[in-house]
Amino acid sequence: MAEINWELFDTQVEACRLCPLCQRIRHKVPGQGDRNSPLMLIGEGPGEHEDEQGMAFVGAAGQLLTKMLAAIQLPRERVYICNVVKCRPPGNRVPLPEEIDACRIHLRIQTWLIQPKVIVLLGATAAKALLNPEIRITRERGIWTERKGIWMMPTYHPSALLRDESKKPAAWEDMKSLREKLITLGLYPDIYGT
Repeated sequence: MAEINWELFDTQVEACRLCPLCQRIRHKVPGQGDRNSPLMLIGEGPGEHEDEQGMAFVGAAGQLLTKMLAAIQLPRERVYICNVVKCRPPGNRVPLPEEIDACRIHLRIQTWLIQPKVIVLLGATAAKALLNPEIRITRERGIWTERKGIWMMPTYHPSALLRDESKKPAAWEDMKSLREKLITLGLYPDIYGT
């Protein structure tokens, strides 16, 4: 069996044909950032800008995410960002359950390679895929769950905040909670002085 490493992961994502999403895209969007980060942020799937550039969270939602991280003194380049699916669904629709299931192997490998201590699930799709298919983001956002030594918290996807600004105060509370969790776990000592 081949050793699992980033080179193998990148090759597997690029060659992946496990679902039909790959048929109408410009680029696969595996994710990017600090591959040694203790924090992983997982969204739904690539949008138009991400498909064009092959990078996760580079459109308006990505710009807002960068600002949200900066608000808790966390540079974006110090975290790892990806999505549950690596190909853009047509028309930016929500990925279908079978598409998420097909792509799950890639997300599992990423998580295994990164070994995060904390995962923030950006939006209902990510929360349903990783925590509970019945989750309601408006009810369960901001609640921490520990699984296999990894702390996970769902929050609103930045695109939801762009559509409905009334959600921003709740998202800010979640970001403050994230900062406190990182401090409590002694992560990013150069930033938070722990």
